[in-house]
Amino acid sequence: MAFVEPVTLRDRGIRLEPLALEHEEGLRAAAADGELWKLRITSVPEPHDTRAYIEAALKMRADGNRFAFAVVNDATGTLLGTTSYHDILPAVKRVEIGYTWYRQSVHRTHVNTTSKLLMMGHAFDTLGCHVVGWRTDNYNFASQRAIERLGAKKDGVIRGHALRRDGTIRDTVMYSMRSGEWPEARAQLLYLLEQHALY
Repeated sequence: MAFVEPVTLRDRGIRLEPLALEHEEGLRAAAADGELWKLRITSVPEPHDTRAYIEAALKMRADGNRFAFAVVNDATGTLLGTTSYHDILPAVKRVEIGYTWYRQSVHRTHVNTTSKLLMMGHAFDTLGCHVVGWRTDNYNFASQRAIERLGAKKDGVIRGHALRRDGTIRDTVMYSMRSGEWPEARAQLLYLLEQHALY
């Protein structure tokens, strides 16, 4: 049995469902909204690479390394983007959350906060994780701010860690949250959502 089993998570009009090949058309449209693949600090696929992107995610799922979700508007069925558990370590009950991107038209809305709340809740409350982690490009300042708003703590920077799409080598900023920090983080995120402080 896999540590992360297929599950669909819902809240505030957002549905996270296991990413599958039938999401190809919707994910292609999401990537095209804002031409996000042109950003050198993200992993958004070019529209013609969408199927290969999904196939790679499914291969990583089969290998136990990643579980990707499609992020969907629950009312309309519109695919908004994708997010994943990755670097899954069952022995120490740790997952990371990443490979996250959304169509540009839902940036700075409740979509990311709601998606992360669902994933963190499932990781800590259902999977029994001790730690949830995040990583991002040292130049992706928007991502760093978003991770910090979740209540994660900065662990440090791994220098010369990975290649960007343009062939340059990036430093990776690492963050984490321990299970004991989750209740306070959850309360704060729920407060922000209730106050419509959606960033």
